[in-house]
Amino acid sequence: MKLENPVQSLFALLFGLLFLSPALYSIWLSFQTADAYYAGGLEFTVDNYGRAVGQYHFARYLLNSVIVSGIVTVGGISIATLAAYAFARFRFRGGDLLFGAVVATLMIPSHISLIPNYLTLAKVGLLDSYAGLILPAMASAFATFFLRQYIRGIPRSLDEAAYMDGATSLQVLWRVIVPLSRPAILSMALFIFIGEWNSYIWPLVAIGKDDLYTLQVGLARLYRINPGEGVIDWPLVMAASTISILPVLLGFALVERHLVRGITMGAVK
Repeated sequence: MKLENPVQSLFALLFGLLFLSPALYSIWLSFQTADAYYAGGLEFTVDNYGRAVGQYHFARYLLNSVIVSGIVTVGGISIATLAAYAFARFRFRGGDLLFGAVVATLMIPSHISLIPNYLTLAKVGLLDSYAGLILPAMASAFATFFLRQYIRGIPRSLDEAAYMDGATSLQVLWRVIVPLSRPAILSMALFIFIGEWNSYIWPLVAIGKDDLYTLQVGLARLYRINPGEGVIDWPLVMAASTISILPVLLGFALVERHLVRGITMGAVK
């Protein structure tokens, strides 16, 4: 068995620590007291996490973010997979033009749609609701484009064999395309989840009720919590920030193998 180069391993470790240093410092700071932080001393406590979860309702914000991001991820990847399958496997009038329009939306800044989305949801009474947070984020042009290119690399002979066995188009999608596209689908699911988890502008605009705030909006509110005049309780903010990144780290750990495989296979194709 060939041993790895120790010099390369050392450099990889150093660069990894350098890359992770902001997150590690945030975690370290989250266990400090505000008084010790501003006095330049060391005084460790776990009260910051208790205050963030209990006193400042981060348990509720965490639940809201999990619900919204989870539904958007499942719905968004389902829509993207169906659209990608249609664009990759079916020929219909205007299909190329429609796909070009989907790709063209990637060049439109997302903030341009803020006012139209707000006015639309206001007219149908969906502001200050989970639906108002979820519906505008359900479609992902990038996921559709990525999956379409991936599906096009799957041999059509597999589809034809399934059709000869009596399978329908949806059965081909579920039994042939989806299993073979699992790395790409999981990669895009993580991409959608992280994007929605970190969303700040739209939840801030669409939600006015405290019990529907997501984590990112809740984090912004913590900047107003001052332990003294003109200062910010940074240890409390860092504790809340640490809570906010844990689900993302967990999701990445679960699909990391498929994520790397999906990216590398897509690059080869």
